[in-house]
Amino acid sequence: MDSKLKRLTITAAVSVILFTLLLILALNSARRPVNGQTQESTLETAVPETGSGRIYQSGMIGNDLSAFMRDDTFFDPETNPFLDSLMEEQTRLSLIVTSVEKDLRIQVVNSENEPVTGESFFIELENVGEYKDLDRDGVVYIGNLPAGEYQVSLKPIAGYRVPSDSTRVRVKDKVEYLVIDDINLLIRTEEEIDAQAEDSAQAVDDGDSTEMAGIPRPLSNGEMGIDVSKWQGEIDWDRVRDAGVEYAIIRCGYRGSVTGALVEDPRFQQNVKGALAAGVKVGIYFFTQAVNEVEAVEEASMVVSLIRDYDITYPVFIDTEGAGGHGRADGLDVETRTMVCDAFCRTVENAGYEGGVYASRNWYNNRVDAASLEKYVIWLAEYRSAPIYQGYYQMWQYTSQGSIDGIAGNVDLDVSYLGY
Repeated sequence: MDSKLKRLTITAAVSVILFTLLLILALNSARRPVNGQTQESTLETAVPETGSGRIYQSGMIGNDLSAFMRDDTFFDPETNPFLDSLMEEQTRLSLIVTSVEKDLRIQVVNSENEPVTGESFFIELENVGEYKDLDRDGVVYIGNLPAGEYQVSLKPIAGYRVPSDSTRVRVKDKVEYLVIDDINLLIRTEEEIDAQAEDSAQAVDDGDSTEMAGIPRPLSNGEMGIDVSKWQGEIDWDRVRDAGVEYAIIRCGYRGSVTGALVEDPRFQQNVKGALAAGVKVGIYFFTQAVNEVEAVEEASMVVSLIRDYDITYPVFIDTEGAGGHGRADGLDVETRTMVCDAFCRTVENAGYEGGVYASRNWYNNRVDAASLEKYVIWLAEYRSAPIYQGYYQMWQYTSQGSIDGIAGNVDLDVSYLGY
């Protein structure tokens, strides 16, 4: 057991024990005088051994409440069954196993259903072989497996109690575009990653000197909106609404462009709650760095897990753009990138949301098969007074240099022709 887990275990044990002692002390102090005599509490008169200070299976203790501090064996699991049971619960491990397409993702979790990191776990597939958690993140991914039934088990590791039985799981033959259960175990915060390196979406470079920075008046048969992320900082949503903004497309997260980690936008919860409270309609976007359909399903699953408790009335978009030329997905071919966008949208639509794709004019023309994606909502980024894109689109991001009351600094401005 690593030192951090030991400290947590001892702290938890001591906290529980001290809480019990304080509770009993409070009960003892509640004795009331009756006819000039002090009435002992039922708890004290039921104590089997006065003054021992030892905790018994019945939950009783003696009158000397500090005796346990002088007992060298009190914190020894071998002589204290209660502490031994607590230690066992703290070190108990289990497996969560999922399959998207000819693969397995095995997550090692503790009794709180949280990933266990910092250990080199070994996973055994019966009649196949052993796989090591090389990066010690509590997740083992196994790809290129034939479809069928497998038995998965966790090899014993010092300091932990591993499941005694193996887990039976079915490896799927094809992607089913369904939300992955327990995807939240893979979601990271920016405190856990190098956000400067991972959050590296490149600004759209597709416009000219006619780019507008304000709200067009009159706004021809469309709704005025914005899209925001952590980069806009603190937002006064009431002032944004009063400025004429009818909807906001809010980033819920991104996949890291270096490691591929799934990361929640640190302003997502605050932004979505603030927008809805102000009466601004909400849509969602996610910056992708998926390199295949399996990862696209993961991204869509993350989005759904984050938004399911909110009233999302605008589409859920996959944001496909570059990461400075060095992102893990920057070099995808047209076919693969199109499959990623399609897999994301199909998964969110199977979860009950409307799917959409965000990209620049250049990317729709050269990096995806736009015609095959037009069954979803197309959100075009092109910064000029009027788009020259010849394809079909229902939303237009016309500037990244916008100015809106309630937001300090620049913000993207959008027009929607969806008619919601």
